[in-house]
Amino acid sequence: MKCDLNLKEICGLFKQATKVGNCDLSDLSGIASLTEAVKGDVSFLGNPKYKKDIKNCKASLVLVPTDLEEAPQDNQIFIKLDDPSHGLAIICKFIESRIYPASEPGIHTTAFVEDSAKIETSASIGPFCYIGKDATIGVGCQILSHCHIGGGVKIGDQCKIHPGVKVLSRCEIGNRVILNAGVVIGSEGYGFEQVKGENVKTPHLGIVVVEDDVEIGANTCIDRARFEKSLIGTGTKIDNLVQIGHNVKIGKDCLIVAQVGIAGSVRMEDQVIVGGQAGFAGHLKIGKRARIAGQAGITKDVEPGAFLKGNPALPVQLAHRLSVLQRKLPDLFIRFAQIEGKK
Repeated sequence: MKCDLNLKEICGLFKQATKVGNCDLSDLSGIASLTEAVKGDVSFLGNPKYKKDIKNCKASLVLVPTDLEEAPQDNQIFIKLDDPSHGLAIICKFIESRIYPASEPGIHTTAFVEDSAKIETSASIGPFCYIGKDATIGVGCQILSHCHIGGGVKIGDQCKIHPGVKVLSRCEIGNRVILNAGVVIGSEGYGFEQVKGENVKTPHLGIVVVEDDVEIGANTCIDRARFEKSLIGTGTKIDNLVQIGHNVKIGKDCLIVAQVGIAGSVRMEDQVIVGGQAGFAGHLKIGKRARIAGQAGITKDVEPGAFLKGNPALPVQLAHRLSVLQRKLPDLFIRFAQIEGKK
């Protein structure tokens, strides 16, 4: 990735870190991997298996672990950190503020804002947005183009709502929440009752509450509750294309990867990690710090701390053993056939 960086500014992000070596450049040109970097680039050693690439790295500035014994090359600086990957994240956040500066406060002339809406003067409302009756938008919020903010919606401070997001009526968004493009918050849940062979719709009257410091990926949908609230807990991060059903309650600091489907009324406790394309049946309880592997099918309650994989999901060690046995089945059938043939 190419961009304009000042060496002094980047080093200033790590004032307490040990810096080894010297560099005659005042400006840096971008970020690259250890093997692809050239003079002027920033690179990092985040995974020990790439340690061998350090000696040939051409980057001018490299983030390295504190225990790295190798010395920098001529005209190269090492910044020693406990976690170089986190250090790179700090640099990327700094660059992001340059590439994607905050929108200027104010309401675009093409936006439509209902008279009863309350918008802080430091907030920004982009082109072709709709802000509904009695909606409230907090300090420093950025509502980018083509967003729909429904009636009675409450959005806290310093939120960033990307283009095409829909936050439907009465839903509540906390502080510092990021909703990526195409997210739908508060869509009606999938609720039908079969009456005399017909599918009769049950209206969903509740809301969705998204707590502080949540990030939700592009085109994810979170259904409103039937009567009360669906809930996304503080600090939880949700990837793209995730479907979360009505009445679901997700705890704090969970990680949910792309294309996960969570049926209605699931209760997920804090710090659960869910791999991509996993699916959850309804009305389950997922215990604290449980880990669910990608494409797992969860049909029963999950104990706290469990690590499950497979469909239906099993404890990971048992699932691995069964996988090994399955690969041996063809040879086993051949042996059975040979034994039967000798009778």
